[in-house]
Amino acid sequence: MDLKGKVAVITGAGGGLGLAYSRDLATAGARLVVNDIDASAADAAVSAIRADGGTAVAEVAPVGDSAAAQALVDRAVGEFGRLDVMVTNAGVLRDAVLWKMTDEDFDTVMHVHLRGTFTCVRAAAVRMREQGEGGRIICVGSPTGQRGTFGQTNYAAAKAGIVGMARTWAMELAKARITVNAVIPVAATAMTKTVPFFRPYTEALEQGTPLPPFVRRTLGFGSPRDAAGLVTFLASDAAADITGQAIGIGGDRVGVWSHPQQIAVAYADGGWSADDLADTWATALNPHLQTIGEQLPQPQE
Repeated sequence: MDLKGKVAVITGAGGGLGLAYSRDLATAGARLVVNDIDASAADAAVSAIRADGGTAVAEVAPVGDSAAAQALVDRAVGEFGRLDVMVTNAGVLRDAVLWKMTDEDFDTVMHVHLRGTFTCVRAAAVRMREQGEGGRIICVGSPTGQRGTFGQTNYAAAKAGIVGMARTWAMELAKARITVNAVIPVAATAMTKTVPFFRPYTEALEQGTPLPPFVRRTLGFGSPRDAAGLVTFLASDAAADITGQAIGIGGDRVGVWSHPQQIAVAYADGGWSADDLADTWATALNPHLQTIGEQLPQPQE
């Protein structure tokens, strides 16, 4: 994969998935603006990329506001003369069940994830359209946004919104040859360590213990590095015809998420009353109701 001549901005790149994306992009030849709210983490990421032979600079800013998004684009153009790839990865968690979630909990997550993605992509799209040479927008979603997770009202809403925006932007930016896709990663990070089901596997990776095939294949769970290749692929010329998709990656597994669509319908001349629905629901629609949350299989003993 050759990304020489390409310039990429990666938000939330001081560690975890963002750092893995950055190192893989740099290995393929892209020049990077590495963003994080933590200056020491951003500087350490740049040092690691340079030690690997890559080219990167750090831009410390809390994503969310338009000024921060514009600063990232301006830094890319000022340092490297252009912008070709925007990866919106920055995020935070403020988990709580609905009746305990505060306004601040909700607003903080929405500001960083949803508004941060919007402002960064908007600034990048303006620059890419001015350049007139196409571009790549890669937004980071989550299985939580696809399926829901107990205690994550804010995070689920933000990640679902990101995928919805990506589909819309794919249509709006198609004429400018800018592709927009959402990556749905499952990997051992500080965020997944808060999920009890995944905590043992995250801790195993931290201790250098290889994950068994059940985890890597059936659960599609692995290290951040396992998810990085998809971002580099989507940033490349090889993915020029892929847009508007939500693509899952983790461990040994990659897959395309479906778009929401009606899976069962019924008709009544003149429309439906509540009584009509009660009479028809059990046989026509109830068998097609969908599960909620991730249906995670248990390992076989």
